[in-house]
Amino acid sequence: VQLQASGGGLVQAGGSLRLSCAASGRTFSGYTFSGYGMGWFRQAPGTEREFVAADNWSGGNTYYRDSVKGRFTISRDNAKNTVYLQMNALKPEDTAVYYCAQVSVRSYTVATDARSYGYWGQGTLVTVSS
Repeated sequence: VQLQASGGGLVQAGGSLRLSCAASGRTFSGYTFSGYGMGWFRQAPGTEREFVAADNWSGGNTYYRDSVKGRFTISRDNAKNTVYLQMNALKPEDTAVYYCAQVSVRSYTVATDARSYGYWGQGTLVTVSS
């Protein structure tokens, strides 16, 4: 599957951005975009990639890292095979390259471990100035 992330940019602290991630190319009998969990991860310079937010199949359940709870929202439009990350009240510490990913195996649980994700987008840079 190909994941195309977009929407990053430069924003002042307190501002908002919405990231998008469009999926294509994953085809096998019975596959639907809504059937697989999606996640967002980020990586700041000199740090490890970290989990940000994710949902399970169809987006019925979501999970966030503590530092973004109440500020970030993951959502999806299954008709467009697209997942979004709405980021509000951005802080300089949110600066990172953000990656979207799709789980390898369908599951009812929300996956927060990067090893559960077999498909990754190319990343989009978010820079928050103070």
